[in-house]
Amino acid sequence: MGGAVVDDEAPSVKAPDGGWGWAVLAGCFVITGFSYAFPKAVSVFFKELIQEFGVGYSDTAWISSILLAMLYGTGPLCSVMVNRFGCRPVMMVGGLFASLGMILASFSTSIIHIYLSTGVITGLGLALNFQPSLIMLNRYFNLKRPLANGLSAAGSPVFLCGLSPLGQFLQDYYGWRGSFLILGGLLLNCCVCGALMKPLQNLKPAEQQHDQEDKKKKEKLLDFSVFKDRGFVIYTVAASIMVLGLFVPPVFVVSYAKELGNEDTSSALLLTILGFIDIFARPTCGVIAGLKWVRPRCVYLFSFAMLFNGTADLVGSQANDYVSLVIFCIFFGVSYGMVGALQFEVLMAIVGTEKFSSAIGLVLLAEAIAVLVGPPSAGRLLDATKSYMYVFLLAGSEVLLSGVVLATCNFLFIKKKPREPAVYLSETVTLADDETNQHTSRAEGQQMTEKKKVINENKNNDNDVRPKSVAVDSQEVERFLKEPQANGDMAACPETCL
Repeated sequence: MGGAVVDDEAPSVKAPDGGWGWAVLAGCFVITGFSYAFPKAVSVFFKELIQEFGVGYSDTAWISSILLAMLYGTGPLCSVMVNRFGCRPVMMVGGLFASLGMILASFSTSIIHIYLSTGVITGLGLALNFQPSLIMLNRYFNLKRPLANGLSAAGSPVFLCGLSPLGQFLQDYYGWRGSFLILGGLLLNCCVCGALMKPLQNLKPAEQQHDQEDKKKKEKLLDFSVFKDRGFVIYTVAASIMVLGLFVPPVFVVSYAKELGNEDTSSALLLTILGFIDIFARPTCGVIAGLKWVRPRCVYLFSFAMLFNGTADLVGSQANDYVSLVIFCIFFGVSYGMVGALQFEVLMAIVGTEKFSSAIGLVLLAEAIAVLVGPPSAGRLLDATKSYMYVFLLAGSEVLLSGVVLATCNFLFIKKKPREPAVYLSETVTLADDETNQHTSRAEGQQMTEKKKVINENKNNDNDVRPKSVAVDSQEVERFLKEPQANGDMAACPETCL
């Protein structure tokens, strides 16, 4: 698979590329926003939680880590549930779990309760919404899928810009317990988004539908055959390396600015700049990826986005004032938005519609390990060196390496897909027909030549036997016709005689 393809196998139902798909896209936008922005927005309440339970900042930071771990690590579980029950029921249950976790957290009496309620239960609920929403988006869009992925991915920066100020506002008026209750009610909107995920109707006859249902029952709940696809293996390895350093700069850029002597407000503004650029970068990249010339090569566009992001990290490590960090955030926001818009589009293009539900679960599981290792390892490096430059250098090197791995391995080890057997069959039939026609025409030509020879020989023989001119006496002919013929004999005529 030298590049991206639309689909390896023809799905049972054709993607409408519009219609109700736009409602599905709106639901995916909301789900993506909650899934990626909520773990970061919860950090607004860390200060009050530290005072409430008498713990340190590192203890409260585990809340966001557990949320992300559940979001990524439960990928195979989500795949099994989607293949067993379908996307809509799983998302409805996930919305209830996400809301229930925050409501239970408002009654917590220890930080362990927060870990279990907000981290585990809410994280599981968001995971049960995030993965099925991407699966449904893949089913509803085919030709316009890059644009749909870009618009859906834009939900992450939009919600990040909205949830953090909302959390601060709720905390000032209702405290962290009241805020958790309100956020729990807000997460019930995930159930509404799940209700939008209407399955596509199969217009085939009832017998074919029954056969397809029996086939689905026999299918595995988690298809590990995707590992036989070299493109999927290369993508998984590259994505895991990328996640090691991708989320490090947004975590440390504010502290980096404070280390350079900037005010807290100015330092926090950097994340706003990054998020604002990200909002426009994702849909724009989706439009570019959908172009006729670019889409078959979107794997290499994704590699370029990785290289761009890693280079931005390396250059940003040399920043020594606020203006330099602002420029870094602009370029990082563009590259970060490109990565966010393309990562699942490329995976969909590699494995196709039929295996995407299993593939995304396995990829998220691999990325979950990298998510847990990446930021803590960067924090330990910071403690050892006391310099943010090395942290950004490490993150940039990891993302650069992922881009190189994806591009080079895809170019060297992934061959173009062989043509379908039907193509070979049609070509064989055509060649056979051509050869048959050639043989037939040759045989007919030989027969025609022989016939001409025979005719010419007969003519020559006739010329030898018959005189050149034959004179017919009219009186003799009349006398011959008037003579009576015996009964049963054929009357001769001039035509037969001649």
